[in-house]
Amino acid sequence: LQASDYPSAERDFAFVMDAAVEADALLRAARGADKQLIESATIFDVFEGPSLGEGRKSVALSVRLQPKDRTLTDEEIDSVAAKVVAAVEKASGGTLRT
Repeated sequence: LQASDYPSAERDFAFVMDAAVEADALLRAARGADKQLIESATIFDVFEGPSLGEGRKSVALSVRLQPKDRTLTDEEIDSVAAKVVAAVEKASGGTLRT
């Protein structure tokens, strides 16, 4: 991994999905949403409880963006965040938890 002169940005997301969905599928989807900018994606919380419904879980991801050639604008960060949400929802059948 090469150091960058430009600041990274992190965004956290939580998705509600079927409890049978494997975490690895979420990580692959998140990382693949923008291979140029996404440096890493990690799971930092998994929650199962009656408030989510039978057989459902909430999985929280942290995604780190690391530009190589410029400082990202808020619009660029929001655009990548939208790609992450779309990719994870497609891969997991889940929805963004609000």
